[in-house]
Amino acid sequence: MEKFFKLSKNGTNVKTEIIGGVTTFFAMAYIIFVNPDLLSSTGMDFQSVMVATCIASALGCFLTGLIANVPFAQAPGMGLNAFFSFTVAGAMGYTWQQALTIVLISGLLFLAITVSPLRKAIIVSIPADLKNAISTGIGLFIAFIGLNNAGIIHIFEGFTDMGDITHGSGLLAVIGILITGVLMAWNVKGAIFIGIVSATIIGLPLQVTKIPESFVIVPQINTIFQFDFGGLMSLGVLPLVTAIITFLIVDMFDTVGTLIGTASNAGMIDEDGNMRNGDKALIADAIATCAGACLGTSTVTTYVESTTGVSAGARTGLSSCVTGALFLVALVLAPVAGIVPSAATAPAMIIVGVLMMKGVSKINWNDIETAIPCFLTVAMMPFAYSIADGIGFGFISYAIIKLFRRKGKEVPVLIYILSALFIATYILTFLH
Repeated sequence: MEKFFKLSKNGTNVKTEIIGGVTTFFAMAYIIFVNPDLLSSTGMDFQSVMVATCIASALGCFLTGLIANVPFAQAPGMGLNAFFSFTVAGAMGYTWQQALTIVLISGLLFLAITVSPLRKAIIVSIPADLKNAISTGIGLFIAFIGLNNAGIIHIFEGFTDMGDITHGSGLLAVIGILITGVLMAWNVKGAIFIGIVSATIIGLPLQVTKIPESFVIVPQINTIFQFDFGGLMSLGVLPLVTAIITFLIVDMFDTVGTLIGTASNAGMIDEDGNMRNGDKALIADAIATCAGACLGTSTVTTYVESTTGVSAGARTGLSSCVTGALFLVALVLAPVAGIVPSAATAPAMIIVGVLMMKGVSKINWNDIETAIPCFLTVAMMPFAYSIADGIGFGFISYAIIKLFRRKGKEVPVLIYILSALFIATYILTFLH
């Protein structure tokens, strides 16, 4: 493991990587239950989707760990699974078999981009200030998810309000934040993981942590290779193009944003602003999306919750492999993974949000031409509940402001192309 994962070279060891992998798994284990719950609304079998979710997540983690040797985990993306269920296989009128086919096509397109020179050009073209804004925005986004999951804040009818923190999930999350915060202040290794375990135990008397009646399930799956290429044109060209482009854009920029943001925060970016093995991480993500569609789940993407493992010290692909192994264990022990309540993992996400805020200090706020796009990038991620939308608003505003300031030559050509692609995606989505 030392030789393959280059542990010493990356300033880590087996114990730290295992802790990081376990921490990441428990921070994202909710997807094992949330994803099948969403996709089953399309008529898909709940347990089959659960099995597909575990296998696709494990495969994605192994690909990232073994191909790219970076500590990022993969699973079916939140937001993308909702788009799959309620828009593509819902409002648009596609069957779930056709929706899986669309996911496969978008994954193949993503793979084509990642193995072409365009992939490197996309990452290099992002200005340094916008990269820092992406990192900061992801921090706020993951903290917002944590606050909402814990019940510390409450979302209703498009508004947010203070939740109940005097008992139940809200109280447990506050206790977890304090425990993790104190441990981190004392520089205790594995503070985030210890915080999750402590909160889970404290949740028992608070009746937030639930002990399942059964600890084992018998895996079954009937969604493998359930594609329907013949019916894709049944609704016309525009809906099909809209769905494919949306899946592609969101997956690509969720992944790019997560990789850049997390790597920047962890000091894994070189002097040129490039991430170690970032190209291989994107390839792993694209392959996982194709494999996930074959198994029977929506788009697989790199998870922002990986930041919890990175913050716990993970620096190599060994951490990702540990997370992947736990997803395989969850195939039969899914109820065990469900013991850890979201209120116990939420503090980790909130603390990670704190750590990722340091990127905001590297942004040149005195230059309004930069400040506005960076602010929109940071703000739109939590407010629009989408990393991709934050990147889209940042790119579009950056390109337009520079253009009207007669500084259009300062903007990389690819930023213009990507901005136009984002605009086209928004238009196609809202026109439909």
